[in-house]
Amino acid sequence: MRVVLFISMMMLLIGCKESTDEKPIIGIETSHGMVKIELYPDKAPHTVHRFVQFVERGLFKKSSFYRVMHNFNQPSDTYKANIIQGGLWRTSAHLKDTLTGIPHESTKESGLSHTRWTVSLARNEAGTATTEFFICMDDQYGYDYGGKNNEDGLGYAAFGKVIEGYDVLRKIYESPETGQYFNPPVTIFNIKLL
Repeated sequence: MRVVLFISMMMLLIGCKESTDEKPIIGIETSHGMVKIELYPDKAPHTVHRFVQFVERGLFKKSSFYRVMHNFNQPSDTYKANIIQGGLWRTSAHLKDTLTGIPHESTKESGLSHTRWTVSLARNEAGTATTEFFICMDDQYGYDYGGKNNEDGLGYAAFGKVIEGYDVLRKIYESPETGQYFNPPVTIFNIKLL
């Protein structure tokens, strides 16, 4: 009886270990194709939990990638960034504005860094981020804690990394833009858990 109980307990512990190590995958369905992103709940638990909640609620249906930053479309006296940004701002800002901010998980806390293909939350003040996110098209260490791309030095909350769809992101990045905004915005049909 004790042997059976021991084996059952070990199997339960092994099952728990596997589930905590699991990294959710989300798919962003765009007008240019599919992008897959692996999320890091072990590194940025609050951010991943809330973002997944937004995905499960269907908030990203008919949203968009609306902003792009290239070296050539930024003032010469600023720290340059190469990103694409998406979310509800252009399509459902009224809905975005009803959501409470996610507690800020800086890269100092998470151990993550804004390397190429990293996915991170856009924000104003720390703790105000909700549905707006960006993808680094190159290494963007200025978005890390202590970096120069944010005046408060707290950086942004990285929470995942692209694992598939790099060509799709390059197409989006090269889409027509006016003053850092895609013209027209690139449609996100939906974001879903895979």
